[in-house]
Amino acid sequence: MHFNHGKRVGNGHLFSLAIAVATLHSIIAGRMLAAADWHEFRGGSKAGHATSDLLPETWSATDNVDWRIELPGQGWSSPVTNQGRIYLTAATPTDEPNSYELSVLCHSVVDGSLHWKTPIFDQGENAPKIHQKNSHASPTVVVTGKRLIVHFGHQGTACLDLSGKVIWRHQDVQYSPVHGNGGSPIVVDGKVIFSCDGARDPFVVALDIESGQPIWRTPRSVEADRKFSFSTPTIVRWKGQPQIISSGSNAVCAYSVDGNELWKVKYDGYSVIPKPVFANGLIYVCTGFNQPSLLAIRPGGNGDSTESHLAWSVKRQVPHTPSVLVIEDLLYMVSDRGVASCLVAESGEEVWQERLAGKGYSASPLFADGKIYFTSEDGITTVVRPGRQFTKVAENDLGERTLASLGVVDNSILIRTEAALYRITR
Repeated sequence: MHFNHGKRVGNGHLFSLAIAVATLHSIIAGRMLAAADWHEFRGGSKAGHATSDLLPETWSATDNVDWRIELPGQGWSSPVTNQGRIYLTAATPTDEPNSYELSVLCHSVVDGSLHWKTPIFDQGENAPKIHQKNSHASPTVVVTGKRLIVHFGHQGTACLDLSGKVIWRHQDVQYSPVHGNGGSPIVVDGKVIFSCDGARDPFVVALDIESGQPIWRTPRSVEADRKFSFSTPTIVRWKGQPQIISSGSNAVCAYSVDGNELWKVKYDGYSVIPKPVFANGLIYVCTGFNQPSLLAIRPGGNGDSTESHLAWSVKRQVPHTPSVLVIEDLLYMVSDRGVASCLVAESGEEVWQERLAGKGYSASPLFADGKIYFTSEDGITTVVRPGRQFTKVAENDLGERTLASLGVVDNSILIRTEAALYRITR
């Protein structure tokens, strides 16, 4: 809709009406843009749901590609967006052997151009080795208000403003990583919270978002032979109170915002990666290696709630790495080997199971515009309609390796591959 604002008509009422309509249109558009922003790992829903519509269903390395830009170095942090900007982290090799510059990147949504790059930390040559499916820049950025929270696991955490200026850096939270960093932070009530599940003495920690200084540090209360895990916490509002749900080796624990352990559910598992999901009154947790289980847990326990609050569990084709997706009364997941499953969310009853294209799955699935997007490690995204029958819409091959989960902005999908960032549109 266009108006000629330069011409006054009659007594000006029509002109005023045009201005009012245009202003209303701008407000609505601005709200739609804000709703479409993707502020953290798994988006504003914290569970892989996006509000964008008219998303592309089909693409290739050349078709429906709005733009593609090369990215420096290495990194598997997922793209996040805010007000026309895309934020990523990267680990760029330096001239020194086995050392990296750990940086934050800000790109334009419009054309992918680089607005700024801010170095945060230098990783020295004595840093512990990482897994072949990891990078030195795997945790995803969090956008909160006018600040960016960037996290590099054992290498440190930092806060920046939206122009790339560093507000604080913190490197005093020390632990011994296994396979490198992984889980992303969350922000709750002015606290930056993340897990530190390394080779020994695992714990969960909260930093003050204003200063970066530690507020609390709570040790894991369950013993495990293999203590390392990489899960991103989830915030659950239960009876008006926030609970921080954090999966680690051999147990998922709920903490108050003050760091007190409220309850836990035990299991056998380590190297836990999937982020817990809260939906329909249940918390869904995957238990990691060796044989993963999917647990449905009723919140609100007290102390060891393994017997009292476990609603159901399944073991068939449960993912080690991707998080699950819940849409209305159904739960969807994809195993690392590429078998997608649909379960009844209330009971765990299997509805359907299908093998998807692609060699290996690490990215968490996305739900948007009435479609589910499953992305494989070799860059194939299978688009599926949710429902009680498996309905494949499309199969799209970029031909590039990717382990990062998809991002969303406006009516576009952002895909980070090993070498580049894509914006895919209709």
